Amino acid sequence: MSASRMVTTRDEAYMLDSLRLAARARGKTSPNPMVGAVLVKEDRRIASGYHLRAGEPHAEAIAIRRAREHVRDSTLYVNLEPCSHYGRTPPCASLIVKSGIERVVIGTIDPNPLVAGRGIAMMREAGITVDVGVLEDHCRSLNEVYFKYITTGLPFVTLKLAQTLDGKIAAASGDSKWVTGEKARTLAHRLRAESDVVLVGRNTLEKDDPQLTVRRVKPARPDRPLRVILDSALKTPPTAKVLAKGPCETIIVATEGASSEREKALKKAGASVIRTKSRDGRVDVEELLVLLAKRELSSVLVEGGSEVAWEFVSRGLFDKVIFAFAPKILGGRDSINSVSGRGFDAIADAVQLSIARVQRLGEDVVITAYPLSGE
Repeated sequence: MSASRMVTTRDEAYMLDSLRLAARARGKTSPNPMVGAVLVKEDRRIASGYHLRAGEPHAEAIAIRRAREHVRDSTLYVNLEPCSHYGRTPPCASLIVKSGIERVVIGTIDPNPLVAGRGIAMMREAGITVDVGVLEDHCRSLNEVYFKYITTGLPFVTLKLAQTLDGKIAAASGDSKWVTGEKARTLAHRLRAESDVVLVGRNTLEKDDPQLTVRRVKPARPDRPLRVILDSALKTPPTAKVLAKGPCETIIVATEGASSEREKALKKAGASVIRTKSRDGRVDVEELLVLLAKRELSSVLVEGGSEVAWEFVSRGLFDKVIFAFAPKILGGRDSINSVSGRGFDAIADAVQLSIARVQRLGEDVVITAYPLSGE
């Protein structure tokens, strides 16, 4: 087994290059991870590549194929461990061994049980020097969706809400256009573009009649995101904009006891209908996440409304929150809170978050946070 070398700042610089390449395919690779690869020889970058979508060549194979000279004795930088199994494409670890690459620098181990260190072991047994863990936190963060999906079999759930400083998403009248400004609304469309699914409840559909499409930015994939409506009793009108014909499927989720006649009408209008067991008269969102994962949908963007937000928060079924705060105070006991529901009984019961990022978008402030582990 070959020895590891000391990692240098130059290694980190090339790993950053691989991360930038990988991120070019954000929203396109699901259920696969985003992977970029850079080939370096005598401190010269001789090739690079990134994985574009599931079923197409992996980043390592693309970089090797594109090399302007023989890759023997070169160093390969890749943000995720090369695969060691036959899936939709041949194993990259075998290709690397055959190519004569001298050293491989990896950001993080692939958590996929079919890989999980096997690619590293295969390369080391062939005499290749392998260093693992360069900018590992960055590499794991880039593929947070993949890591959740591949280790749990469930989609990564992001809760996104636009609200006033006093936590309101709409006035008592239901008016919500627009709480935040242009830049924050563009962010919302970018998040849709990067997600497999955008999900709302029927109340939001009834008040806003949204299309739930990607408009302000270029879609990452023409068939994403799928639009999912939680509607336990199938009361969605067949004329709803979300049912208009388009490349993205609309799924209405009901409980087992919902009307079969309404299901027929909605299917005729273009919707797909799936059912879950009833949980206090509502769709069981945990069962729904399992059903979505079985369709290889690895990321879900929850856009509301307030009762739906509470369902995910109270049951600990979210992985990240993105809250956009507008510098406005709405007030009023009947205006709509961003997260409603029963609420927790004590401050000690509240979901604890770790703030990862605070950014200014125009006049608005966007906070990205994650639930603390164990909470």
